[in-house]
Amino acid sequence: MKLEKIGINDNFFEFGGNSLLAIQVIYRIRETLNIEISISLLFEYPTIAQIAEEIALKAANNNDLFISEIKPRKQQENLILSFTQKRLWFLKQLEANNTAYNLFYRFRLQGFLNINALQKSLAEITKRHEILRTNFISVNGQPNQRINNDDKFNLPIIDLQAFPNEKRGKELEKIVKQELDYNFNLSKDNLFRVKLIQLNTQENQLLFNIHHIIFDGWSFGLLFSELESLYTAYCQGLTSPLSSLPIQYADFTLWQKKYLSKDVLETQLNYWKKQLAGSLPILELPTDYTRPKIQTYKGATKTFILSSELTKKIKAFSQGQGVTIFMTLVAAFKILLARYSGQEDVILGTATAGRRIKKLESLMGFFVNTLALRSNLSNHLSFEEFLTQIKQVCLDAYAHQDVPFEQLVEVLQPERNLSHSPIFQVMFVLQNTAMEELELPGLTVSSLETSRKTSKFDLTLSMEENDEKLRGEWEYNTDLFHCSTIERMTTHFQVLLSEILTNPQENIWELPLLTQGEKQQLLVEWNK
Repeated sequence: MKLEKIGINDNFFEFGGNSLLAIQVIYRIRETLNIEISISLLFEYPTIAQIAEEIALKAANNNDLFISEIKPRKQQENLILSFTQKRLWFLKQLEANNTAYNLFYRFRLQGFLNINALQKSLAEITKRHEILRTNFISVNGQPNQRINNDDKFNLPIIDLQAFPNEKRGKELEKIVKQELDYNFNLSKDNLFRVKLIQLNTQENQLLFNIHHIIFDGWSFGLLFSELESLYTAYCQGLTSPLSSLPIQYADFTLWQKKYLSKDVLETQLNYWKKQLAGSLPILELPTDYTRPKIQTYKGATKTFILSSELTKKIKAFSQGQGVTIFMTLVAAFKILLARYSGQEDVILGTATAGRRIKKLESLMGFFVNTLALRSNLSNHLSFEEFLTQIKQVCLDAYAHQDVPFEQLVEVLQPERNLSHSPIFQVMFVLQNTAMEELELPGLTVSSLETSRKTSKFDLTLSMEENDEKLRGEWEYNTDLFHCSTIERMTTHFQVLLSEILTNPQENIWELPLLTQGEKQQLLVEWNK
């Protein structure tokens, strides 16, 4: 929360607490005090004074929790994959040309760049994190990690300084497109790709292209932080200021298999079996094109920004309702999906960081887990009543988030259809903790937007708060939706949010979606 002081009677959520931070707080308490407590406790008792009393009561009742420590492995061969890695590995076997899981970042570096310090910094990062030197091979039909012990790193440098200005720009975009379209071979390629493009003596571009199987959004924050620390030190002729890592990603994968023993897995799976019992609905949003028989990953993105006034109202409303912004946005988005599809049973996917132990917070790798949030909208509730339901659904999902989504699919065995993803088809993500920005001394560093041409699901809505405004990005499958449909959905979502804040007691099926222009158009056409 980046606050210097917090009083014992200060409300966690009123001081900027959110769902992600709440999960971190609870897990840190569990790990430190070795006591079993639920995330719902923080929502019921949001001050230090209140939650301390409840923890004391639970400690007195011997409500102990046993979490085994992750230790450095001795094993160097037959290194298994994490459950999330296995899913991406199998997807790659089915769709060899799928580039939807490439994570791409592009930066403009203006000023004098110390290339030697940059090269040395990136070399140290790959040396520190084994996962950045890992490939995935098949052994008797099963995937294994193979760590390359040669930790030498060579930064590819492409010099475009001799090109005329116009041709230089075209050549640059050609290189960027090649990187975006790069098809990783998981068994052979370097999965952590970095390129430096020299445009002139005062301007360079730095490209990162990393396969998701070794990386996630949290890892980018770590990468930028470590790169800044190392580059700063090396520019000054100093040694690395970073402390050594106590464990590596492969240590986590071995621990995960042991931790998710039959008892732990069974307890949490029972919740998901109940929550996802019966026939699982396929979200049938009205599409512009016929759904292909085999799911494609062709996509595009569309961004929008909610005004600072609307953002402020959403935050104030959420605090007043005792929920997080995430829960309010999930509730509103689910209503939009239900109204578009006409379906009352809606499952929405979302992501959780998956770093439940402190040691994992400083480790790069693929830890993200996926949660399936199922809600029934058939009771014609008011928005406030539906939001209460959503709050409970989210808290229960957080309390049972240790079950890897891949295990859940395996156990539930939903009817598989190659035309869509299993369990859910639409995803929602809120990045409500600011990612570490890349800052390098002596340089002006700016992130450059690059339009993605892939989509992992039918539709994904990602939101984050910047400059006191909520920014949204749709990632949509272009074999299903035209950009005009996404633009219309954006407008309806904004109208819905405004109407919710104006009249939260209104029936969720009667909340207006249409703009005044659309209403007028309908009235005119109806009268004709």
